[in-house]
Amino acid sequence: MLTNLLSGDRPRSLILTGLLLAILAGLALAPFLFPGVRSLETAARICIFIVLVASYDLLLGYSGIVSFAHTMFFGLGAYGVALASTHMGRGYDALIVGTVAGATAATILALLIGLFSLRVRAIFFAMITLAVASAMAVLVSQLSGLTGGEDGLNYSIPRELTPAFRLGKLFGISITGKLLNYYLVFFASLALFLLLLRIVNSPFGRVLQAIRENEFRAEAIGYRVVLYRTLATCLSAAVAALAGSLFAIWLRYVGPATTLSFEIMLDILLMVVIGGMGTMYGAVIGVTIFVLAQNYLQNLMGVASAATEGLPLIPQLLDPDRWLLWLGVLFILSVYFFPTGIVGRLRAED
Repeated sequence: MLTNLLSGDRPRSLILTGLLLAILAGLALAPFLFPGVRSLETAARICIFIVLVASYDLLLGYSGIVSFAHTMFFGLGAYGVALASTHMGRGYDALIVGTVAGATAATILALLIGLFSLRVRAIFFAMITLAVASAMAVLVSQLSGLTGGEDGLNYSIPRELTPAFRLGKLFGISITGKLLNYYLVFFASLALFLLLLRIVNSPFGRVLQAIRENEFRAEAIGYRVVLYRTLATCLSAAVAALAGSLFAIWLRYVGPATTLSFEIMLDILLMVVIGGMGTMYGAVIGVTIFVLAQNYLQNLMGVASAATEGLPLIPQLLDPDRWLLWLGVLFILSVYFFPTGIVGRLRAED
């Protein structure tokens, strides 16, 4: 398997291997297997959020660091591309400059937060990151002349990545710039995920896990705990910013609600817990389940409600307007039956 060659970390479960291969194939062939704008939007969101959640798992699952600032780094990457495209035009140079600038800004900010905050106890670090992230969200909203404020920014990207660009047809599917944009997102997300998988299975990743298990013992044998945790924070922030850049390239719109909101941070936490912390593969499973539920659970409930129309009470319980309630129920059940996440449970069974 490709991940075995690059990281040595095999899924170690036949069921998990099958799920990962099915998700990989589904995302790779999404434009051909699931034609339609909504399906492509869902597949692109899954790709981007797998990278975002995996980068957070590097912090939470492998380093034991609880941070509420991850969406801030995601937003820096997105706004980097948006601002560069707004001021430099729709060229590829704007995308490159914006991506590099966003990742650099995220890394520097993460370095400052790490150096000044990682010496304090975990709960205080979490509160500091929450305060910084909230301040950044307010700042973006207030600087409307630069960031567009609450309305956000619309901008143009190279025409070759937009639906207006057409190359022809392949297997009955129109090859448009939107399709090219999707595969840019897909292959970039795959490369970033494999990079993270390699990092956590390197000697650096092993040290992070040792620090997570017992930081006093790790420090006693000579490892500089603050340095390793700061490096992990910077790596996580940089990858999150790159995910934000991909999101901005795909969406062609950036606003506080789409990149900086605390609701996204809560979603990231849910995805990590559902998939399994400290596994990386958990990001793939957790994101896929959560995003599919977000996009299709309401429709499925509508179908189920119509099918049980003659029964008492059930149609009301399955009313599509109650989809968030059932999403919460699904999360509670997943935590109850999979306390170590889906990946952790599957690995334990095998």
